[in-house]
Amino acid sequence: MKRIKLKGTVFSGGGDGKKFMELPWVKRQITKKLGFTPYLGTLNVRLTEDSLKQKKLLEKAPSVKICPAKGYYNGAVFKAFTGTLECAIVVPKVPGYPKDLLEIIASVNLRETLHLEDGSAVAVTVNL
Repeated sequence: MKRIKLKGTVFSGGGDGKKFMELPWVKRQITKKLGFTPYLGTLNVRLTEDSLKQKKLLEKAPSVKICPAKGYYNGAVFKAFTGTLECAIVVPKVPGYPKDLLEIIASVNLRETLHLEDGSAVAVTVNL
């Protein structure tokens, strides 16, 4: 199995990830397709220059598809790990979405569990 490691810096988002994770159809699909009930929120990571290049490999990689409700965009989800903690990265297919932004979901609050704060370095290993 091929893996890529993406590195970046934690930062606070605008709360959109939480709103998205609260949607019943999102929560249901993630629970069914990934095998865990997602924590209501995402960990926002601004990727390093090298990781931004690595992230391009995801464009051609098979992903877990989240089928949107009417009025929402598609998204691709990739199973991943940060340390030994199972998580997933969400890549929204939204026009104008920042390419250097990575959103990570897990069954737990990643900030609390991993003792992260804005500016903390974080790495996530994505299984392709």
